[in-house]
Amino acid sequence: MNNFKKIFHFIVPYKKYAYLNIFFNVLYALFSTLSFMALIPMMQVLFDQAKQNTVQPKWEGIVHAKTFLENYLSYFITHSTATFGVGYTLSVMVTVIISIFLLKNLSDYFAMFFITFLRNGILRDMRNAMYKKTIDLPLAFFSEKRKGDTISRIAGDVNEVQASMLSILELIVKEPLTIIFTIIMMFTISTKLTIFVFIFIPLSGYVISLIGKRLKKQSTKAQEEQGVFLSTIEETLGGLKVVKGYNAEKYFNTVFQQSTGRFFNLSNLIANRQNLASPVSEFMGIMVIAILLWYGGHMVLIEKTLNGASFIAYMGLAYNILTPAKSISKASYSIKRGNAAAERVLEILEQENPITSRENAIQKHDFETEIALKNIDFKYEDELVLSNFSLTVTKGQTVALVGQSGSGKSTIANLLTRFYDVTDGEIAIDSKNIKDLDLHSLRGLMGLVTQDSILFNDTIKANIALGKLDATDDEIIDALKIANAFEFVTALPKGIYTNIGDSGNKLSGGQKQRLSIARAVLKNPPIMILDEATSALDTESEKFVQVALENMMQNRTSIVIAHRLSTIQKADVIVVMQKGKIVEQGTHDALLALNGTYTKLVNMQSFE
Repeated sequence: MNNFKKIFHFIVPYKKYAYLNIFFNVLYALFSTLSFMALIPMMQVLFDQAKQNTVQPKWEGIVHAKTFLENYLSYFITHSTATFGVGYTLSVMVTVIISIFLLKNLSDYFAMFFITFLRNGILRDMRNAMYKKTIDLPLAFFSEKRKGDTISRIAGDVNEVQASMLSILELIVKEPLTIIFTIIMMFTISTKLTIFVFIFIPLSGYVISLIGKRLKKQSTKAQEEQGVFLSTIEETLGGLKVVKGYNAEKYFNTVFQQSTGRFFNLSNLIANRQNLASPVSEFMGIMVIAILLWYGGHMVLIEKTLNGASFIAYMGLAYNILTPAKSISKASYSIKRGNAAAERVLEILEQENPITSRENAIQKHDFETEIALKNIDFKYEDELVLSNFSLTVTKGQTVALVGQSGSGKSTIANLLTRFYDVTDGEIAIDSKNIKDLDLHSLRGLMGLVTQDSILFNDTIKANIALGKLDATDDEIIDALKIANAFEFVTALPKGIYTNIGDSGNKLSGGQKQRLSIARAVLKNPPIMILDEATSALDTESEKFVQVALENMMQNRTSIVIAHRLSTIQKADVIVVMQKGKIVEQGTHDALLALNGTYTKLVNMQSFE
């Protein structure tokens, strides 16, 4: 139950619904028991077994409550039958029984009515918390996790936990109270018979408990497998061009079907184990009822210590225990499944986020002098990517980072924006360590244009306005003009209100990249980071984008990570990197004069 205790705070905002549910469940349990007790006087009238009592009894305190109720009932039956006839007495009895059953079912409805708000509120809040945590966690977390597994936790596991919380309420309130009230009434009818029956109940409970022992382990495996096939779907849809281009449909079909096959087998195991709970608990209950019939019949027919009407009502009460007992066994399995899901949910919710704003972090909204990278080292797990790297970028400069793939260029962009933190050394903006700056204000100083144009399934306006959520149409249009994108946008059917499809797939690569630039322009940050912004483009698109980039970089501090050297010839400083270290730096002409690594890179690209 520790996992559920950790999630308990999600119930707190909806506690009034939990209290109302408990209140109506108490009423349900009470009326459920009384509905069987009400049968006793009716059957006594039917079989003419009612005790004759012409004297109205007097209340003598709670200790004698049972005797008072029995005497008052016999007095009422005797008096009403003598005054109005047996038909009237039966009508009253039937009306009472119908009223009790009506109150029982109304209580059940209201209990479920209020728990609906509790269930759906918990589901919404847990999903919101999971999503918020997911987008707060650093990129490093998702380099180790499947996206589909995270989606599975937010969609499926949260649902399972919510259902299990409902099961807990049933497990500790509704069904146990029904059983307790029923047992109390059974004792009032016959203590001897009830003690005899309850010798056999622990045995049946033990048999039922054996079924659920492996359920949690199997549920965890099933939920993990769900994450695998959701990941396969997500990856296949994301790379559909490659899948089709390489005729790999059959391979991915096989991968997906193998995963769903494993999920099928695990789901069958879990469902069949769960389904076994109900018939086993019912069979064990019927065994108890059979023993009860034998011993109770002996008390009625031979010992004459119990009348027939009371025994029939007693049998009804005994059977009344079976339904909640079955529900408890089902709920206990649901809780085992939910516990497995709760572990997976908590793994996300309790995941430590190392990249956060420190307490009393500095709010910084402008850039004044320089960015300094001082003797920084960085490792991806055990692989050293940057070693003793130092660089100063003065305000207003355009600094380009060049080098072969794997030299650590893009890592610099990730460290400046604190997508990752340095292993050693420090990065400072205006002599302030970026770890001491408020994370939101740090990223507010920077605009980012990446190699992959990350756009969302929404309108052009909505995508660009991420840079400034309250932007007007005129501001959007101004940004599009600077980004050299205004002409193609105005040619679209709905202009800036055109939906660009999933990941912007309705647009060309160059068009998508110019929208990414427009987004950065609209944000209007003092520092611009361009991470291979033109490397994925054809020559014609590159020209359009290059004009857009030059427009954007005017009067800004820019850090350009470049694959195509033709795009950075005008940079103030070109830094040549190799295996995480700086091997050369200077202007384009100065580096060519050195006839070193940079010259080789230029010659290679010229040859290409």
